[in-house]
Amino acid sequence: MINCIIIDDEQHAIDLLTHHIRQTPFLNLLYSTTDPLEGLQVLHQHKVDLIFLDVQMPSMTGIDFIKAINGKCKVILTTAYSEYAMEGFENEVVDYLLKPISFARFIKGAQRALTLIQPATPPVKEDSDFIFVKTEQKGKLIKINIRDIIFIEGLKNYVKIHIRNGEKIIALLNMKDLEERLPAADFVRTHKSFLLATGSIRMIEGNTVHLDNTDEKVPVGDTYRETFMNLMKDKIMTNKK
Repeated sequence: MINCIIIDDEQHAIDLLTHHIRQTPFLNLLYSTTDPLEGLQVLHQHKVDLIFLDVQMPSMTGIDFIKAINGKCKVILTTAYSEYAMEGFENEVVDYLLKPISFARFIKGAQRALTLIQPATPPVKEDSDFIFVKTEQKGKLIKINIRDIIFIEGLKNYVKIHIRNGEKIIALLNMKDLEERLPAADFVRTHKSFLLATGSIRMIEGNTVHLDNTDEKVPVGDTYRETFMNLMKDKIMTNKK
């Protein structure tokens, strides 16, 4: 979870950014203010990872503010004026968002900040029976027993892990990362957005897989169909021996 604040002398700009932040699972809004000097005080009192900072403000410009904090945290500049972009990047800002800021453009900058603030780290793994995953709840690590996983659903930069007890865990990693951490002998990709525990497969019906402990159905994509069906044939032959 990235702790952020907003500093902008226009309340309607703060309201829009607040809305965008609340729609972004990995951002946690600590504070917002129209006064840059108050923003400096917040930085001294709290651990702030990211500032959404207006450029033109009466008491202090955003550029002056960046120089004053001397790299204490990451900054995304927000402004209606494009002429400050070069100066912003010279001061190593994460991104430069032009008002009015659409959510699509906002999330692109937020993702860039996430990459810089929380770079990829080697997976935390105690042994082959379980994995730890970081969740959206303030970066909390949760232990998951591999045998309890039914299937995993990809959600862009997140995954939803479906557990046998009905629990669904949102984890801050992508399908490729998780696929590499799970035993290849026990998990199979059927679709770009789905990774299944082979032991949970109850029935295959055309291009649809029915799974144990859930009413949800998982598709088999054309790209993965041949590999998936060959694996199923191998498992059938192994069971017959």
